[in-house]
Amino acid sequence: MFGRDQSGAGSGDLRLLRAAVEASGEAILITSAEVDEPGPRIEYANPAFTRMTGYEAHEVVGLSPRFLQGPRTDRTVLDGLRAALDAGEASQAEAVNYRKDSSTYVVEWLITPVREADGRITHWVATQRDVTERRAYEDRQELMVRELHHRVKNTLATVQAVLNATVRSSLSIAEFTRALTGRIASLARTHALITEDLAQAASFEGLLRAELDPYNERGRISLDGPGVVLPSELAVPVGMALHELTTNALQHGSLADPNGRLQVTWWIED
Repeated sequence: MFGRDQSGAGSGDLRLLRAAVEASGEAILITSAEVDEPGPRIEYANPAFTRMTGYEAHEVVGLSPRFLQGPRTDRTVLDGLRAALDAGEASQAEAVNYRKDSSTYVVEWLITPVREADGRITHWVATQRDVTERRAYEDRQELMVRELHHRVKNTLATVQAVLNATVRSSLSIAEFTRALTGRIASLARTHALITEDLAQAASFEGLLRAELDPYNERGRISLDGPGVVLPSELAVPVGMALHELTTNALQHGSLADPNGRLQVTWWIED
């Protein structure tokens, strides 16, 4: 592939070209022009290709790049690639490929034709890079956005329910304002606990402490129970219920008495 070409390029120019291609951090394949089986056939693979796939150049020369494909390779993407090659056009896309050790990676490629002066395609040059980490990051971001949309929708529904319940139970504007403010603040505390946790969950004890710690003067509140972790869909209603119980204790129970004490005990039934 790197002998003297018809344009008259000297051996020094070709040595420089080869050095640049072999020093490239991106995998580069040069294949023959035919598209139908068994082609296109690999005629050159640079060291970056070996680092990406585990295959040495001598192992792949003469093979079609299709040998890198497998069960998880998206056929729709391959159909688009085939259509571009049939049309003699460049193609850029991503697909799952398989390394020599059978592990998978996501490859992004740009395949361009090499043409003679008369327009005839003589080879294809494929520049490839491993974008597995980038794709995984993008997938995580997409998942987080979906989770955020879901949570915002649920939160708005919860706020609406809290508002309706507060309207029904309040006798005055002042009472309504006080009750609604407390309930929204409780909801915010619960969401803060969920957001700070990588698993998007909250512990039962954490929810209790978020409600009761502000009133724990002189250690008059004690908590005792096993560790229980609640997913977000349970943490929100449980947090609201604990807020209502705390409010009741402040108005009518032990926390209404400056000298009162409160002990909360929970357990898990078999």
